[in-house]
Amino acid sequence: VGKRKAQIAAITQSSGDLILNVDSDTTIAPDVVSKLAHKMRDPAVGAAMGQMKASNQADTWLTRLIDMEYWIACNEERAAQARFGAVMCCCGPCAMYRRSAMLSLLDQYETQLYRGKPSDFGEDRHLTILMLSAGFRTEYVPSAIAATVVPNTMGVYLRQQLRWARSTFRDTLLALPLLPGLDRYLTLDAIGQNVGLLLLALSVLTGIGQFALTATVPWWTILVIGSMTLVRCSVAA
Repeated sequence: VGKRKAQIAAITQSSGDLILNVDSDTTIAPDVVSKLAHKMRDPAVGAAMGQMKASNQADTWLTRLIDMEYWIACNEERAAQARFGAVMCCCGPCAMYRRSAMLSLLDQYETQLYRGKPSDFGEDRHLTILMLSAGFRTEYVPSAIAATVVPNTMGVYLRQQLRWARSTFRDTLLALPLLPGLDRYLTLDAIGQNVGLLLLALSVLTGIGQFALTATVPWWTILVIGSMTLVRCSVAA
């Protein structure tokens, strides 16, 4: 019946104070539980995630790039968000949650719809947004290392990215009412995550159109894309 239903069944039958979510293709370091639990000693923290790495990093050029992408997503994006008390997505492969908070959110978590049907993607981002909406902080622990299997072919990678993009756009809309109560950096980050993708798509289409119509290389478009990439990474840094 899917990951979300399985999570809910496990949470309702559990008795511990903390819940650790680990994907089936993920291996965690021996000290991950203790390091995440130490961060959760603060009762204001509702969730904490570890640092993601690619366990199959050496397989192909794509897995090496994804491993680099994970490093940036964790150690720039998530680290910057955590600096202001609100990691916007505690990644599914390795995240710890406060059970008492999760129990109060399960009904909203279970009944989320996408285009009129029960949602079967974006569980981690949605659960994080619910935790923030309940008034808890969400944190990043870079020393808690988890290695997960990443796509090694372009087709699988693009399907994964489509799911993640849908989740980002959908759950950012849910997070908009929270932003005024959070640090202004997080509003800037939300704009960068969403508007940046739309502008990138527009730039690529413009460049393809210029090349098709005029047979000239769209150097200005390439410059814009490169500049936006630098700005996006620099803001997080």
